[in-house]
Amino acid sequence: MRRDKNKGVRSATETLERLCREKGLRVTGPRRVIVSVLAQADDHPDVVELHRRATAIDPKIAIATVYRTMKLFEENGIAARHAFGDGRGRFETADHAHHDHLIDVDTGKVTEFHSEAIEELQEEIARRHGYEIVSHRLEIFVRKAKKPRG
Repeated sequence: MRRDKNKGVRSATETLERLCREKGLRVTGPRRVIVSVLAQADDHPDVVELHRRATAIDPKIAIATVYRTMKLFEENGIAARHAFGDGRGRFETADHAHHDHLIDVDTGKVTEFHSEAIEELQEEIARRHGYEIVSHRLEIFVRKAKKPRG
């Protein structure tokens, strides 16, 4: 099982590095580490967390380098930045299949989901108003439902 995860991370890292080269971005040592950290993330880390993970691999990487790199990645469509209401920009690779997010306002936990019904409804609403969807993000802020007494 471990081998499959490593293979998937290696493939994701190679894909991100290829995207960087296609966008004309040099793949420097620090960027390679940041790409690897981002490819391995199964959450939505902010810059501080990306820096913490990157410096575990290469202690010389400055937080300013992570900020600049993530800005470049965002501008070039390599990473997507999310604002989940906690004041921090949170990141994931932009090559993920389309999905939406549930954000628990009490714990900060982010749950990814996909709903074909929601996608169809959005298309219908846009069409009804004479539009075609170019892009969208759906972030639903939630908290655990209180169990009814009974």
